[in-house]
Parts: sequence; structure tokens; C-alpha cells
Amino acid sequence: MNYFQSVGVIVKPRFYYRNNSMIIEKLPCLPAIFAKLTLKKSTYNMIDGLPALSAQQENMLISPKHLAVFKKMCGYKQGNKIPATYLQSLAMPMILGILSDKQFPIRAIGKMHVGNKVTVVESFDPRQPVTLKVCIGSSLLTSRGLEWDIDFSAMVDNQLVWTGVSTYLYQCQTGISSRVKPKMIRGDEPQDWQVPKGIGRRYGYLTGDCNPMHLSSLTAKLFGFKNAIAHGMWTKSRCIAGLEDQLPESGYSVDVSFQRPVFIPSQVRFYTRQLETGQHFSLFDNLGQKSYLQGLIS
Repeated sequence: MNYFQSVGVIVKPRFYYRNNSMIIEKLPCLPAIFAKLTLKKSTYNMIDGLPALSAQQENMLISPKHLAVFKKMCGYKQGNKIPATYLQSLAMPMILGILSDKQFPIRAIGKMHVGNKVTVVESFDPRQPVTLKVCIGSSLLTSRGLEWDIDFSAMVDNQLVWTGVSTYLYQCQTGISSRVKPKMIRGDEPQDWQVPKGIGRRYGYLTGDCNPMHLSSLTAKLFGFKNAIAHGMWTKSRCIAGLEDQLPESGYSVDVSFQRPVFIPSQVRFYTRQLETGQHFSLFDNLGQKSYLQGLIS
């Protein structure tokens, strides 16, 4: 039994294809998919576009137990309110299904997560069935390589309630000049947090994102990291949880850019500052010198 099943996420029996879209009716065997992703080779060519792959899970029921564990792990308060990042955590089986598909030309495992934006359009009762959809979005050649998006959406009772987009980097030579790096913003009265030992394994088992670079120092070294690194979405969730009391029920977006990985365990410093464009937040090392992420709630 995998972690999704042990905490009661309700799924159905299998995968099938419909017009180039995978309809998920059962959580796939995640170890098998990660093995497939590890062995996969990149065949991407700059003159080619990415395939329009998508996946959908219909009428999914949210497990109160799974939701409660997610909130506790990320620092959210308990209750019926659904955190801005929660629905994306449920979409991992669809993401893995797309990335492991033979039509997708990038060996995605170990690739850098460089940005994420989620928008809470409408609040809804977590007892209502949710239809989640994931698809390959736009892509852009930059000085670092190809930045490509995975787009998310959630519908409840045929109404859009949530959207998201995650941006990843496939490093390759493009000949494009480097962009000017944005100025790092700090704030007042920083908070010091501990990134706990084992959070990569626990968050990975909870969400299904068992990428080896998050699980242990040994497996992380296979991808060039000196130690295991925290999931970008856990780090973002932890920051949002620190501002939870300031968030409305719906009608807001949280946009984050990831600058460098957070090693596990470590101590970090959380800053906030109110700007004209919205509530800014950032995460630095314990000395306040190296930036891990910069975010804006608008």
C-alpha cells in the first residue's frame, strides 16, 4: 500500500488514453514510474516544440486525513480551508504519467524547478468532487536552456476553482545572452525556521513526488547535490503557511521564483514586506545572505 492509499485518497482502476489525454483512474506504481524516469534519455532538439500532452483525474474525493497531514507537514492551521498549494500536490500522478510518456523528449528527473504560480479562484467545500487537469504548457529558450511549463486547473461542479503553473529548466546551450538578475528583497522582523531532517522523504511519500534528490544524501549525490534538498513546493507551502492569517478565502495568487535549493536539514530565515504590488515574501539562509526563493501574493 502506498502513502496515498494509506491516508485515504480515493482513486479508481486504471490509465487510459482519449485524444492524446491520459485519463487517470488509478494511482500508478510510483517506484516503477521513477525507475522509468531515471532510465529515460533526453531527445529534445531546440527546433522542436514540446508535445501537447495532458492528463485528467475526474471526480476525485479529497481525503480529510490526507488534507490534515499535508497541513501539519507544511505548517498550516487545521480546518476545512484548502491551502493554495494542496491541489497541486494531488496532481503528481498525472505529472509523472506525462513526464514518463515516450512522446515527452526530456529526461525530467533531477531537473530544476525554477518557478510556480497558483491562483485560488473560488473556495469550495472539500467534500465536493474535484476534477484535476494537467497539461504541458508554454516553453521558452533562455540563456540557461529551455524553461517549460506544466499547467494545472481544478473544477468543482463545472466551475473553475483553482489554477497553477510550474516552470522547470532543461539546461542546454542556446547562445542567448544572460538576463539581468532581479534584485533580492528582504523585509523587517525576520523569522528563523528549521527545515527538519527527513522532510524530503515525508513530503515525497505524502504527495508521491519521490524524486531521489529529495530522499537522502546518497541519492541526491547522483544528481550533483551534496545533500538531500527540500521540495520547492514544500518550501513554498511553508512560506504561505507563515502568512495564512493574512490571506482571503479566495481571489488571490501566489507567485514564486526559486533561486537555489534548500538543503535538509538546515536553518532558514523568512522575510515579509508589503509592496504596492502585494505581499512580498522571501526565504534566505540563516545569515540572510543567500536567497532560496522570492514570492508575491497579489
